[in-house]
Amino acid sequence: MPARDRYPHLPKAVEYAHIGWDFFILTLVVINLSLLLFDSLFLLGPINQGIANLAPGFHTFYDDVIHSRFITIDLVFVSFFIADVLLGWSIAIAERRYHRWFFYPFVHWYDVLGCIPLAGFRLLRILRVISLINRLHRLGLIDVTHWYIYQFVAKYYDILLEELSDRIALRLLGNVQQQIRASDSLTERVIERVIMPRKAQLIHEIAQRLESTIGKAYQHNRQSIMTAISDLVSRTLRESPEIQRLNRLPMGVQATSAMEASLSGVAQRLVDELLLGIHSDEFRQLVERTADSGFDTWLTVDEGSNRATEQVLYDVLEMLKDQVRHQGWKDRYE
Repeated sequence: MPARDRYPHLPKAVEYAHIGWDFFILTLVVINLSLLLFDSLFLLGPINQGIANLAPGFHTFYDDVIHSRFITIDLVFVSFFIADVLLGWSIAIAERRYHRWFFYPFVHWYDVLGCIPLAGFRLLRILRVISLINRLHRLGLIDVTHWYIYQFVAKYYDILLEELSDRIALRLLGNVQQQIRASDSLTERVIERVIMPRKAQLIHEIAQRLESTIGKAYQHNRQSIMTAISDLVSRTLRESPEIQRLNRLPMGVQATSAMEASLSGVAQRLVDELLLGIHSDEFRQLVERTADSGFDTWLTVDEGSNRATEQVLYDVLEMLKDQVRHQGWKDRYE
């Protein structure tokens, strides 16, 4: 079971503990960076002399207690940062926060690099504030979506992502069009590699769809079909010269009416039996044999059909490119 299903939400007490620890580490980072900056300035002669003149007591204290032991003091901060990484890694494993146990240092790379005792790397730990803001937002304590800076970044990130993906999509579609133009036997390869291996499945599908379509159409229109058959037989008999001569004989009208009713009944029963029999195995086999016999002929390709197929594919891709070229972000933000 995925970790996010087993641990969808942490208890609020745990979340608040994380927040408290994040604030503690951020406070250490600010203090450490402030010390690094001040100690760097303290090494400059004019600034060092200015501090000595303005606050000789502080200068003496800082020089004897802090500056002389600055490396040791800095290593104390580094030890806290290393402990933070190890503790955070252990908690992430216990909470099963990531898919694999070794993902933590890659996700929190800024914390790992921040353990290196160099000011440039130490600045990376300021990125810890991003995870802190995300946690506060998730708990509902703040709503970053209403912040101007969030909306600004989200807007231009969305625009950048859409433009980048559009350029990639246009390049891919253009390459496909070039391949279609350069190919001399695209249709033949489509038939050989795509259609022919599935010939039996396609024929079976054609037979099933034909059976289903005819059966449903007949069920819904049976009464209309029977009426049309009866009218056709009646009209045919009325227009027949032989039937007209038969009507002039004694009892001819009755004979004609009986003949008309008999023929209509036979025709209706014939159609009824024929269409109701489409669900039989014999009819399905007949359709499949008919489709099979004409399948190869239907797939016969000449130069004209090959060009037509390639042009259709080319035009479809060009239509997709036109759709991709449309800058949808303008509709959203203007």
